[in-house]
Amino acid sequence: MSALTGTQKAAMLLLQLGKDRAAKVMAELDVAEIEELTAEIMRLEHVEQVMADQVLEEFYAASVVGPGVVGGTLLAQHLLVSSLGAEQAGLMMERLQTSMAGQPFEFLQQADPRQVLSLLNGEHPQAIALVLAHLRPEHASSILAGLERDLQGDVAHRIALMERASPDVVALIAESMQRKASTVLAPRELAPVGGLQPLVEIINRADPTTEKLILEGLEARDEELAEEVRSRMFVFGDIVLLEDRAMQLVLRAVETNQLSIALKGVSNEVRDTVLRNLSERARDNLVEEIDMLGPVRLSQVEDARAEIVQSIRRLEEAGQIVLRRDGEDEYVA
Repeated sequence: MSALTGTQKAAMLLLQLGKDRAAKVMAELDVAEIEELTAEIMRLEHVEQVMADQVLEEFYAASVVGPGVVGGTLLAQHLLVSSLGAEQAGLMMERLQTSMAGQPFEFLQQADPRQVLSLLNGEHPQAIALVLAHLRPEHASSILAGLERDLQGDVAHRIALMERASPDVVALIAESMQRKASTVLAPRELAPVGGLQPLVEIINRADPTTEKLILEGLEARDEELAEEVRSRMFVFGDIVLLEDRAMQLVLRAVETNQLSIALKGVSNEVRDTVLRNLSERARDNLVEEIDMLGPVRLSQVEDARAEIVQSIRRLEEAGQIVLRRDGEDEYVA
């Protein structure tokens, strides 16, 4: 956080207020400040959630104890209500106060997965899901892999459906876990709590056998949810990770019209990956069709890409291609 300038922090705070409310705030600034903030907002293409939360926490802390400022919790809450509305402000204040009070399950963050498995033995699947949702994805993945097969699917299902948890319940489970733990360990950075994306990140870091078992267990409980998880595990942009032979098999299974819509607005890397795996004639036809399409609704593009991803998943399940995730080691013959 110390590496960020005041202008960068202000820009990140404005982005989290939303377009309308940010515009009202900027309307109170002078021209030079508006230009400076606008330039910084344009540079912020992607902000990690952890960093965005830290900016909010700093704003909250400054409003409470900032030097020379008449602050406090009530003022901070008033400012947030004015900017976000009562409901959103309440949720944000709850998250900030919880964060500033310390994080649960810190004593597990450096624990060996085998130690955590021993600690979780006999606990209710919902409690296990809550614990894993608080751990880093790679850490939680190792622990999930060590659970019994039936329990894996149950816990995965509960993580996916978990959105928010009562702080009192989290504190109660954390206290119970800590009583069972023999050693208090050093804290580590926390992952987001629950939801589909944390589950996808956990499964993405599992070995292929564990991944298959988890997905099968999840599918047995909720087919629609399992398919949603699968679709998130390989996105259209990941085709750049396919080997040329696999890409050619995919292209044979896809209609030219569908492909032309899916390629609207893609990066040069994705476009080049597709074009280099087509014959010269097919390449020329595809480029011509893309140019003739003109503007296309985003929903149509997303549907076309989703259908191609499903084709890729079917080829993988049939054993015709192998998907390599970003960051995985390549095979050497």
